[in-house]
Amino acid sequence: MKDIEIAKEYLEKENLCIAVVKDGNLIFKSSEKGIKPMYTLATEMKEDLKGASIADRVIGKGAAMLCKYIGIKEVYAQLMSNSAIDVLRKSNIAYAYDEICPYIKNRDKTDICPIEKLSKDVENGDVLLKRIKNFLGK
Repeated sequence: MKDIEIAKEYLEKENLCIAVVKDGNLIFKSSEKGIKPMYTLATEMKEDLKGASIADRVIGKGAAMLCKYIGIKEVYAQLMSNSAIDVLRKSNIAYAYDEICPYIKNRDKTDICPIEKLSKDVENGDVLLKRIKNFLGK
């Protein structure tokens, strides 16, 4: 079974928000919503993640940029934005999704997700990480 299939299975069976698999092993999982788990991967585990596969509930542009920054090889999302697809395609990261949308909405569905806004005019992963750090209040 491919890493992405294993990650997807964990995501669904354990009702997770994110599952990361590398070389057949689950190396990270979280039920926490939002960008925080992906931020943790990028800031604390980056060296161990090159070539890993991620299954996530939602991937917007910011999360896709962090996948590129980390060196992820394959991404699956239940919901993926058009801008995330652009980033993944340009980065030669394989991707699959169940549902596509123009942009990710915030939690109460009244506006664009704050991370989509933060990443809108950014192409550099380090710049995005600084913005996310400020957003998370770290």
